This record gives sequence, structure tokens and C-alpha cells, in this order.
Amino acid sequence: MIALKTAPEASGQGVYLGFDFGEKRIGAAIGDSLTRQARPLPAINNGRQPDWDKLKKLLCEWRPIGCIVGLPVDLDGNEQHVTALARAFAVQLRTRYGVPVYLVDERLTSRSADAELRSARADGRLNRRVKSGDRDGVAARLILEQWLSDPAAQEAKPFIDAPAPPAAVADVPSHPVHAQDSAE
Repeated sequence: MIALKTAPEASGQGVYLGFDFGEKRIGAAIGDSLTRQARPLPAINNGRQPDWDKLKKLLCEWRPIGCIVGLPVDLDGNEQHVTALARAFAVQLRTRYGVPVYLVDERLTSRSADAELRSARADGRLNRRVKSGDRDGVAARLILEQWLSDPAAQEAKPFIDAPAPPAAVADVPSHPVHAQDSAE
């Protein structure tokens, strides 16, 4: 168990990670509350369990002040088999990394992601074939942007608001390291 050292932000302003949980892959996106925009990140494999090493690396790199997990429900709002798995994933994010986790209704985000990717291919913004993880990343971006643009959601208490793991177990440097920093 690691506690991530995130910048304390009483205002809720900062970087958030969004996740579109799936049984094969987990879409990921990074966004910030100031611009209320997000961008997709590479999808994370999810076999028998999520790739916790890649998730740890992602959280250590971006140091989010919160994580947003899409809650898959059907069109009537009823829970499905994968809904319980997404909730368990959210609990594990909080338990392992001590970051607040929020759930957001993700109805139709995968369909919207498909439509966005088709449109991007048709008008030339995407000039390659769609890869298997593209849909997951775009869906995660849509989930995160939905949450970032809803002021009521940002004022709500996190879904998982248990005490963070003790700081003594932190094995993470105290400042974010991004690819552009290491190139200097």
C-alpha cells in the first residue's frame, strides 16, 4: 500500500485522472479542473485483475488530487455485472493509493466515444486505424470531462472517503516527474 503525496488543494483545483473500467481494458484520461478539459491516455490491460503496476506508475507520474471512475449502468440506471467490478476497482484505488475516488454515471460514453472516433476518421483528424484501446481512452476522457464540468459533482463527497494509508509507507518522490522534465 502506498500513499501518494499530492499537492494539498482545498479549492479542488488540480489534476484528476478518469477511468473507464472494462473487463478487458481500463480506459484512462488526464484532465484538470481549471480548463475542465481532459485528454485520453493509453489504456491499461485488465485481465484477472487490473495492471496495478501501470496504475501506480500513472498515479505517481500525474499526482492527481482525485480519481473519477465511470459507473457502468444500463439505460434505466440498473446495475450490471461490471458495475460491481467498477466499484471494487474504485475501492482498490483508494485503498492502495490514498487518493479520493468519485463515481460518475457513464451511460452511453462508449457509444459517444465510438461516434467521436468515427467522425475523426471521416474528417481526417485521425488518419490511422482505430486501435483497440482508443475507444477506452476517449470514453475515459468523456467521463472525466462530464465530471469536471459539473460543479455539483465537484462539491460532493468522494465515493470512497476512508482515511488515507499512512504516509510512512509512501515510496513515491514528492514531486511529479513528467516526460518533458526528464528531457531537459
